[in-house]
Amino acid sequence: MKLFDELNNDNFELYAAKHYRNPACLDVNDFKEDLSRFKYINRLLKKYEKTGVLAERLILNHIITVYNVFDITAATRMLFYRIPPIHWPAIKTFLLYLNYLREDQKKDIVTDLYVAKKLQSL
Repeated sequence: MKLFDELNNDNFELYAAKHYRNPACLDVNDFKEDLSRFKYINRLLKKYEKTGVLAERLILNHIITVYNVFDITAATRMLFYRIPPIHWPAIKTFLLYLNYLREDQKKDIVTDLYVAKKLQSL
């Protein structure tokens, strides 16, 4: 079994570091700040779940930043690892909107129609 066959809490940071591509990174704090974006996305999705208020532009900004500093395949894998399955429909919708995910990927996850409608209005 290879080290990254399955992502878990023990190997997540190492996997992220392996796929990190930020030329502006000066130290470990920059890396940790970029990793914290997964937490921010998760918080915003929890707020959406609880209140129905979607901060679509802020979520888009965090997702775009994640994909700017990590390899595309790795960023997708890390997002779906860090974000709970209840929020996967929203994440899938954002990723489809940004063309970071093909329709045939994650086809077992439905898209969030409210998120899709909000994104169409941008």
